[in-house]
Amino acid sequence: MALPQSLRTSVTPLELELIASEHLVEIVPLITMEKTAFISGAYGPLRPPAKCRIPLWMATNLKLKKKCHIVPPEWLSVDFLQEQLTRETSRPEFSRLPFRFAEIAKVILDVASDDVQNADKIKSLLKDLREARQAKSRDGLQKLDHSELSLPNLCSMEINEIRPFFIQSMGILTQLVREPSAE
Repeated sequence: MALPQSLRTSVTPLELELIASEHLVEIVPLITMEKTAFISGAYGPLRPPAKCRIPLWMATNLKLKKKCHIVPPEWLSVDFLQEQLTRETSRPEFSRLPFRFAEIAKVILDVASDDVQNADKIKSLLKDLREARQAKSRDGLQKLDHSELSLPNLCSMEINEIRPFFIQSMGILTQLVREPSAE
C-alpha cells in the first residue's frame, strides 16, 4: 500500500530486506573456503559441490562475485505459490507463509534469478499474492474495532505497511470511544 509521507513512520522496505538478509539460505559453492567467523556466527566450510547454509547477505555477496549458486527455498516455486494464491483468493483467512517471504523472494529474484526456475512466473505469482493479501488487509482494517484487530499470518512487510495507518486509526478510535463516557 502506498501511503503518504506523513504516515510513513515505520521501517522502509530496504531496511526490512536488510533484516531478512540474516535468514539462512542454501547455496552450492563454486569455491572452496574454510569456516569463517562473523559477528552473527561461523559459516562454512564451503566445499563444492556440497550444499551449505549461510546467511542471505553472504549468499548474495558470493553470487554477485559468481562464486556460488543460490538454492531457492522450497516455497519459492510456481507450484507452491500457485497453491497459496488459490488459498488466498478462496478463503477468508490469510494463508501461512514464511514471515519474511516478500523480502527474501525479492533479494533472491533480484540477485539470482538465473538460479530460480520460472523466475518471471514466480514474480507474477508473488505480485498477485501480494495484491490478494493487501485486499484482505484492507477488508480487515475496515472492520477495525477499538479493542483489537486480529489478522493472523500477516508477514513482516504487510505488518509494516499497515502499522502507521493502524496506529493512527486506533488512536483516533480510542478517543472517539472515550469521549461519550467523559460527559
